[in-house]
Amino acid sequence: MCFVSFVVKIPMVSLSPSPDRIPPAVVTPEQIETGHSLWHDAWSRLRKNKLAVFGGVTLIVLGLLCGIGPFFTQSYQTQNLDLGATPPSAAHWLGTDTLGRDLFSRILFGGRISILVGLVATFVALAIGVTYGAVSGFFGGKLDAFMMRIVDIMYALPFTIFVILLMVFFGRNIFLLFFAIGAVEWLTMARIVRGQIMTIKKMEYIEAARALGLGKRRIIFRHMIPNILGPIIVYTTLTIPAVMLLEAFLSFLGLGVQPPMSSWGVLIKDGAEKMEEFWWLLVFPGGVFSLTLFSLNFLGDGLRDALDVRSSKD
Repeated sequence: MCFVSFVVKIPMVSLSPSPDRIPPAVVTPEQIETGHSLWHDAWSRLRKNKLAVFGGVTLIVLGLLCGIGPFFTQSYQTQNLDLGATPPSAAHWLGTDTLGRDLFSRILFGGRISILVGLVATFVALAIGVTYGAVSGFFGGKLDAFMMRIVDIMYALPFTIFVILLMVFFGRNIFLLFFAIGAVEWLTMARIVRGQIMTIKKMEYIEAARALGLGKRRIIFRHMIPNILGPIIVYTTLTIPAVMLLEAFLSFLGLGVQPPMSSWGVLIKDGAEKMEEFWWLLVFPGGVFSLTLFSLNFLGDGLRDALDVRSSKD
């Protein structure tokens, strides 16, 4: 019996594809869009708002002029009674007042006081209002109702009269003026913060912080307030012009900045008394003050639109 064996050769097939058969990549690394944070998107939208950019640039220029300008000009207190009130000229760009003092120097120095009042009083209002509103909104219940009734009662009091009483009681001191104005401007901030806190206090990350055993103080100041910075920043930019207007009104009544110091409110008051004879004493301080207020409002409106999370990404 004869056996015949057959050997079948099977060709070896390589499992690795040849280079010419590799399909091209669908998406290249350069085409992958990187994610951006809320603040990056807000900054991009803010830069496209021309009015907001104009307001920001104007405020920076005015701040630099008022900050360093008085070092390069004559003193705002230097008097020249022989010169008296003169219109704008090459020697005095914005003219002089009735005592011969250079109006340009007085506007720059007065801007220091007005801007400082706006910033410090707004910071006081911010510190009181954010803390008060956050505590009220976080705890809720009877404590919230009690704290909000206090706010309602203070809302019923005329702000101007309240500030006047504080100034009369504590004296006419420039530093007390900062705190007196800030002490009456925190009410709206407290309401805004309370509403935002009540909106986010039931969210998952707050419940997770509670579950981890974090203290209430840490939850409020480390987790809740940082997440509502958008509305706080927007309202802060709108509070500064309101504070500056209140200071100007008090100075107009003679209850604000006292001579020999100067502010935009004092200059406007002096100019209003003599505007029929010396128009430049009112036009230039009033124009600079109005430009500052417009710029702050433009910037505040731009920040409000830029920080709106519902805005579509460009």
